[in-house]
Amino acid sequence: MAKKKQILYPVVFMVILTALFTFVLAFINASSLDLIKEQEALRIQKSILYVFNIPFEAQDAVIQKTFDENVTTKTINGKVYYIYSVDNMIKGYAFQFSGRGLWGTITGNIAISPEFDTVLGIDFISHSETPGLGGRIDESWFKEQFRNMPIKTKAPVIFKPAEGGTVDAVTGATLTSNSVRDMVNQFVTDLSDIKKEVKLNE
Repeated sequence: MAKKKQILYPVVFMVILTALFTFVLAFINASSLDLIKEQEALRIQKSILYVFNIPFEAQDAVIQKTFDENVTTKTINGKVYYIYSVDNMIKGYAFQFSGRGLWGTITGNIAISPEFDTVLGIDFISHSETPGLGGRIDESWFKEQFRNMPIKTKAPVIFKPAEGGTVDAVTGATLTSNSVRDMVNQFVTDLSDIKKEVKLNE
C-alpha cells in the first residue's frame, strides 16, 4: 500500500502542477491577445510607411498618426491593399506578397508607383530564414536596392554580375535570395491584372 502511495503522489502532483501551469499560460495568452493584435497591426503600418518611403518616428502613437494621415486601406477580392496619397493625389499603391523561402514562407509588402511602372520599395514582415544568412534580407542595404526600381520587363530583378544586373544577392544565402527575386518578379508578372482590379475598385 505504501508503495502505491509513493507512486501515486508524484503522479497526482505532476498532474496538478501541469494543470496549474496550463491555466496560467492560457490566462496570459488570453489577456495579451489585444496587445498582440495591436503590435501586429503596428508592424504592418511601419512596413507600409517604409515601402512608401514615408518618414516616421519610432513612437507607436506617432506611427499610427503618420499612417492614418497618409495611407488609406482598401480591400479587393478579400485582399487588403494600401493607397498613399498627398492632397488627394495618389503617390503609390502597396500590396502584400509572399513566396517559399528556404525554411518557410516569406511574406512582405511591396509598393508600386501610380503608373505601375516602378517598384517604390519592399519590406518583409515575416520569414523563417537563417539569422546571419538568409535573414539578412531584413537589412536596409538589401531592401534599399529595390527602392525606385524601374519595371522595364516582367523580370526586373536580376542578380549582379549578370548582364543587366539590378540587385546584389545575399552572400551565402543563394536560395533565400532566389526566393526574393522570384517573389518580386512573379508579382511584377501579375501586375497588369492587379492594376485592372485596382482601377475598377477606385
